[in-house]
Amino acid sequence: MRQIFFDTETTGLSPESGDRIIEIGCVEMVNRRLTGNNKHFYLNPERPNHEDAVKIHGLTDEFLADKPLFAAIADELLEYLAGAEVIAHNASFDVGFFNEELKRLGRGKFVEHVGSVTDTLVMAREMFPGKSNSLDALCKRLEVDNSNRTLHGALLDAGLLAEVYINMTRGQDSLVIDATEAAQADLVLAAIDFSQFTLPVLVANDEEITAHEAILAETDKSSGGKTAWRALVA
Repeated sequence: MRQIFFDTETTGLSPESGDRIIEIGCVEMVNRRLTGNNKHFYLNPERPNHEDAVKIHGLTDEFLADKPLFAAIADELLEYLAGAEVIAHNASFDVGFFNEELKRLGRGKFVEHVGSVTDTLVMAREMFPGKSNSLDALCKRLEVDNSNRTLHGALLDAGLLAEVYINMTRGQDSLVIDATEAAQADLVLAAIDFSQFTLPVLVANDEEITAHEAILAETDKSSGGKTAWRALVA
């Protein structure tokens, strides 16, 4: 199973009004193990950032001025995403921006290029109703270290989301599976020949038998003579 944890940073909140993607981060996981085959792009949005957006991600217009356009990386990114389950937090936001970028290139919609889209925000709201389910809140709740997240960053956030997802779906404390666990998967127990042992047989004494019969008789009486063992003895 191939999964891509996906995040974007943008110039603002409204792709319909012309806001653009300026950063894309992708973290690959195959069979619930990180592969290191990740993708990360900064993009020139061909328009200014909103001031409030810069406060969130810290990517200035000057920094982005010499970065490639979305069109220049589209083929590489779509080939990378092809057929995968794409997992994003508040996926409708990222997919909405991606759809607008693809529309400019005449490349269809995002869902046409991937296997499926999973929204961890929807998952979190079902698991933790009535609670804050931002990525930061989930990191704190699920004990995922996000101490390096002073600003939003697409690749950093995609990595954090991968660990949050693992903890949400399996309760695992860490993405790291140590050698001990791997060795246990191949552990074969040796057969034991019990014929070599002489097992003692303990027999109740007369006093114990009398006490046991008294309990059975009382139980039989309280059930109106309907106890199963009496029927079997008969």
